[in-house]
Amino acid sequence: MEGLMGFVRSPAATPIVRRSLLYASKSKKNTWLRAKLNAENDPLLQAATSAASLLVKSLITSEPLFVDPYAGCFVHPDVQMDLKKCSHQYCLATKFIDDKLLRTVNHIDGLKQVVLLTDGMDTRPYRLNWPTSTVIFDISLERIFKKSAEKLQGVGAKVPRNCLFLHVPLESSDIQHSLYAKGFNGNQPSIWVIQGLPVMTLANFNEILLVASSLAMSGCLFLGELPAWLAETEIGIKPSTEKWMNKLFMSNGFRVDLVGYDEVAKSLGKEESPGEYKNILFVAEQLQFSDDQMETWRRELQRVEEEGDEEGFEEL
Repeated sequence: MEGLMGFVRSPAATPIVRRSLLYASKSKKNTWLRAKLNAENDPLLQAATSAASLLVKSLITSEPLFVDPYAGCFVHPDVQMDLKKCSHQYCLATKFIDDKLLRTVNHIDGLKQVVLLTDGMDTRPYRLNWPTSTVIFDISLERIFKKSAEKLQGVGAKVPRNCLFLHVPLESSDIQHSLYAKGFNGNQPSIWVIQGLPVMTLANFNEILLVASSLAMSGCLFLGELPAWLAETEIGIKPSTEKWMNKLFMSNGFRVDLVGYDEVAKSLGKEESPGEYKNILFVAEQLQFSDDQMETWRRELQRVEEEGDEEGFEEL
């Protein structure tokens, strides 16, 4: 494997053929984030705003890692940020994800599908230079996404021309079906990113992995950040983080690699800030066929069998 920022996939592994999972989340209704809250007592809105403040902080340094002209619209001008508490690692992760996203979609011919699992305040659809024919799906809490969309519209944020931006409410009872309804195609390449999505339990993330496993074509990538405490929810002897991640992702058909924040910093010519950062940065590759690929293969096999039966009948 090449240097960290290259993250070139190893020679294509033989895809794992598995039983199709139809609407993976149907049996597990996604009711875990439907609390009725307002701006004053909504911890998820506050968490999303705090993350936006980290991006704003990155812009006021002498050498910012990236440019985000829109994150400031989420942060009240009177808010005083404690720069010592702002996480440099979060900005390193954001830069890594940005670069990996753009490199990947720029090497996809035709339709490009990007699935962002976010806190509702992700500015990537507006600030990144997406290539033509990119369809971006944002999966996040509807109440936060709507507030964010209003503020972004107020500062003139727009998605690049010839690209499409669609929202899928995280509160949906069936996220897989909702993505299909918005036009997602499991027979087309996609790249999946998670950063900021409020993951409450390991079961929640397993549900997300199941959806991605069902929809992403063989060879597609899933990357981003996970809270480190997820690895501590296992009962009994705690395995290493790497072994735990390998087991979690491989059980859903993904091969995963962990990415060190210090390595990202070094590749960018930066120094990693001291302090404990409780997230895990990763890149995973889908080894299985998507449900749509499996269905296409099944239909083709059926067609070949039917043609063979017809030829046999004609010979008689």
